[in-house]
Amino acid sequence: MRLLLAAAASSVHAMRWANAFVAGGHEVHMATQHDPVDGFDARVILHRLPHLMGLGYVLNRPAMARLIKRITPDAVNAHYASGYGTLATVESNVPLVLNVWGSDVYEFPDTSPLHRALIKRNLRHADQVVSTSEVMARRTMAICPGLPHVDVVPFGVDMERFHPATVAAPGLVIGTVKTLAPKYGIDTLIRAFALLRERNPALEARLRILGGGPDGAALKRLANELGIAAQVDFIGPVTHDRVPEELRRMRIYAALSRTHSETFGVAVVEASACGLPVVVADVGGLPEVVEKDVTGFIVPPDDAHAAAEPLARLIFSEASRTRMGRAGRVRVEQLYSWDHCVDRMLWVIERTIERKKR
Repeated sequence: MRLLLAAAASSVHAMRWANAFVAGGHEVHMATQHDPVDGFDARVILHRLPHLMGLGYVLNRPAMARLIKRITPDAVNAHYASGYGTLATVESNVPLVLNVWGSDVYEFPDTSPLHRALIKRNLRHADQVVSTSEVMARRTMAICPGLPHVDVVPFGVDMERFHPATVAAPGLVIGTVKTLAPKYGIDTLIRAFALLRERNPALEARLRILGGGPDGAALKRLANELGIAAQVDFIGPVTHDRVPEELRRMRIYAALSRTHSETFGVAVVEASACGLPVVVADVGGLPEVVEKDVTGFIVPPDDAHAAAEPLARLIFSEASRTRMGRAGRVRVEQLYSWDHCVDRMLWVIERTIERKKR
């Protein structure tokens, strides 16, 4: 197939889809308003469009129409229902597969009636809508009643890169990989860790936080105020190629988001692939990627006490960590392997092309 992706080239996930499609023997183009991250396969053909302070999603539509006419793709695959969905919904006979990602259907539509109308227009224009999780598929259908079936295709995990450590990492490290922003509940994780230390003053454990963001300074102050600054390591942002190595330094993974726009939990799946037991908040798509009490624990959001309890159980039981970690790895192999998800996405695109021909 000849595929045209409309997506942010600055996104590692968008890059992974493009690289996977081209590795499968397809001709892949990407129309983007964003600077590309490192790692794109040289065979992916990038078509740069000006960002224009975000107005480019509207002003670049004639250029997008000309691009479609020039390269005659078999299908257009747009990622994000708001910005790139707007760019891609130009008049053409080319099938459009639209992937929703999260804030585009959880936050953008609630900004104003105009924003909601735009999202509904883009969703209805698409020949097929794809979500990474069941919960986001339901949200999408609620925003746009009458929308035909939404396919669910998760973000897959490269099982060769994300694998358990051959030798257990030294020490007891609880870790997370997330943007340091309020909605991701890093403050709840820090408070839960402080409770663990308060109840077990001699506890030989550390909290390792990877990621950058606007809350960095405030979170460091919080750790200091709670008297645990010496046991908390703020690593800062890491590139995606470093994530597997960093996960293998941990013994437990935590994702305590407080936002329902946490629509899938790819970092949780990656942690499970590395054989880590997980503790996640009961929001958005996070519970979908955890088999409760088998691969990890699910706790209420914004509740440090509720999170501290399963963290303590895992810290003090190596058998539980091992059992849950192994079960998590098996579950990811069955449901979220990268090859399986790529095949599923290509099947959705091919089916949409065939349906459009009828």
